This record gives sequence, structure tokens and C-alpha cells, in this order.
Amino acid sequence: MVSPSSPTPAGPRPAKRFELLTLGDELLLGLTANGHLTFIGAELGRRGVMLARNVTITDEADDIARQFRESWAQADIIITTGGLGPTCDDRTREVIAEVLGQPLVFDPAIEAAIVDRFSKFGRKMTPNNLKQAYKFARGEVLPNANGTAPGLWVEQDGKVLCMLPGPPNELQPMFTEQVIPRLAERGLLLAHEAYMQLRTAGIGESALEAKLQPVFDRYGAALGVAFCAHQGQVDCRLSSPGGKLTLTELDAAAAECEQLLGEDFMCYGYASLAKVCGDLLRAQEKTLAVAETATGGLLASAFTDLCGASKFFAGGVVCYSNEARMSLLDCPECLLEQHGAISAECAVAMATGVAESLGADYAVAVTGFTGSCRGTQVNPVGTIFLALHAPHGVWSKELSYPGPRATVKERAVNAALDWLRRELVRSQTGHNAPPRQSGAMQ
Repeated sequence: MVSPSSPTPAGPRPAKRFELLTLGDELLLGLTANGHLTFIGAELGRRGVMLARNVTITDEADDIARQFRESWAQADIIITTGGLGPTCDDRTREVIAEVLGQPLVFDPAIEAAIVDRFSKFGRKMTPNNLKQAYKFARGEVLPNANGTAPGLWVEQDGKVLCMLPGPPNELQPMFTEQVIPRLAERGLLLAHEAYMQLRTAGIGESALEAKLQPVFDRYGAALGVAFCAHQGQVDCRLSSPGGKLTLTELDAAAAECEQLLGEDFMCYGYASLAKVCGDLLRAQEKTLAVAETATGGLLASAFTDLCGASKFFAGGVVCYSNEARMSLLDCPECLLEQHGAISAECAVAMATGVAESLGADYAVAVTGFTGSCRGTQVNPVGTIFLALHAPHGVWSKELSYPGPRATVKERAVNAALDWLRRELVRSQTGHNAPPRQSGAMQ
């Protein structure tokens, strides 16, 4: 939460026109999802800017030139992605230089960076890589720590052009660490976030609005409210569209909402459920283990994606066969014969077994039917059993998630994470008795 020392207006937003040009045949063929729009749009939105337009273009020179001329004529800031690499279909740099009337000049510093990167990976650099060592004569270079193609920055005719490479692992850190600060320094976007975001879990969008309506009513039109639903989560963004509220006042409104939400409040900002659980485990100096069948390792992956996971994550076991459950998790054969592998009893045995075998304080287990090829009349496809092992007991929960396999797996992981999060919050506050709840979680 923000606590400025003096009243600072939360808005209004800068009134410049931003356009995004995403280049690449692979985007138009559907071979690659246009994640650049999602990422760049979200990053700009946090600073009070909404993209006026995104246009996806082929790699053909005529198409690039035609669209760039149009965008350059009407936009103040243009961001391009892709087409800066070493191959024959990477034409963006050359085409745009011609449209702007700027020559490209060879930069030995870029060449040295490319040579150094190839050397680090023990690979031989082919001559075509030097194509990436050209920059605009009246432009700047944005270093690329994760690839060979640097970004390019041009300020001309009162406008800004920012050109970025296509690979997300290269583009994203360059955008957050270099582009956003440059734009903020020039007053083209807000130097602070434009809104306060509350992230919630385990509550639907309509129920969330109803729960927070008393706060919204009290602030009236001065408070901007927007919701964004994800799988198992809903974000609520609070802003001041006309700049009537200071950041301190927005902070106070967010605190009121947090109070009303109780355990449904997950965090401020953008952290994942796994990140929130990890932070709670570290704060309490506890460890976690997971056992999975239906989710096939996705639950463990959610934790191992986090930096520093080894501080709290003891490990995970993915076991599809009964033999694996018995040998790796010490699930009793008689239990599996009597209740089956897709049962509350099996989930509890899995959670208990993985906690004991890996010496963890907490454990979560997931078993169920996720695909269209299996299921029974008693346990149809989409039936999921979760179990939560804690220092003071173990519980199970039955859920029903009809739908495609990937969706069922994702919902099961989110449900397991949210159940763990709530138990860790209760443990932190001294209320450590998880509800013995069954049925579909909303």
C-alpha cells in the first residue's frame, strides 16, 4: 500500500496517443499467441495509459512501411515488437529507418555485446548476426541482457519510437527496466501506479462487488472501480479518474475494502496464489510438500517457479499408479481397494504420506478425473478430491469442475492453493481450524 508523505493526485492520465505494432507472420498464423499486447497493455495501464490501438503486421516490407507511416502520422508514442533479429525475414529496422529518413550506422559496442554472448554459450557467431549491430544515426540503443538483438529508441518530430525484440524473455525485462522509466522521465506516463489493485481469491465477481459496495457508495463518483476476473481470482482496481482523490485517500479506500473482504483478500498488487502461500510459509518458518495425480505436477511447478522456493518447498510427488502411491506415499493397499484412488480417503493418505516422507509441516494432495476418457457414474469427469495436511490435523474436500482437461487441472490447482492460503492465514492469526467443506468451490 502507498503511504506518501504529502498529498499526491492519483491522476489524471497522460493524454498522449500510444500505439503498439506487433510484427510477425507467426502471430497472424496463430503459431504464437500475441502475449506482447497483454503484457505491454497491462504495464502501460498500471501507469495510467491505455493503448489506443494494436495492429499485428506480417513480416513483409511493404506491410511494415504502410502501417508504420499511418501510425507515425497519428500517434505520439509507437512501440514495435519483433523483426530485429539476424535472419532474412527480420526487416523492421531497415524499413522503418527508410520511412523516417534516418540512416543506419554500425555500432561496434553492439557487435562486441553479440560476440560476447556467443562466446559465453560456446557457439560460433555467423556473419548474419552483425545485421543486429546497426542502430539509427540519431537514436539510442536499449541493451538486451537476454539476447543478441538490442532494442532501439528514436525521438523525432516530437514523437517517440521504441523498437523491441520479439522473444518475451528479452522484451519483458527490457520494457519494465528501461522503457517504462524512460517514458516516465519524459512525462509520457505516470511516475507511480495509476490505481490500487486488490487481488481476491475464492469469491466471484458479482459477490465481490456486493461485498465492497458500501465503500464504493461512500466515495461516489470520485472513486473509479474496475474488476478483472481470472481463473479462481478476481482483481478489483481502485482509481481516481478525475484526480479528485490523493494516493493517500486511495490507500484508505483500499484498506476499507481489505477489512470487508476478510479471508477473501489475497494481496495488493499482482502476486500469484503460490507466491502468497510461499510468503506465508516463509514468514511462519514452515515447509510444504505436495502429492499429485490429476494435476500432473502443475501444483509443484507453481511453487518451483518462485525465486527462493527451496526455503519452504520440500518437494512433490506425482504418482499415477496405485503401485506408485503405495511405494512412494505409503498409501495402504486395503484403502485403495476399498475406496479407490479417486476418493477423499486416498487424498488424505497421499497428503499424510508426502508430509511424512518429506518431513514437511504442511502438505496438499490432489487426485481426481480430469479428462474425457475416464470417470464413473459415482465420480464423473471433473471430480477432484483435495486433502490438506497441517500440524494440527488433516482434512479432505470434494470438488466438481466439469470442462476440458486443461481447465479442470488449472481450477484444481487454484482451489488447492487457495485452501492452503486460507489455512496459513488462520494459522498466522491463531484461528487454525480449516472448514470441513465439500462440494464445488466457486
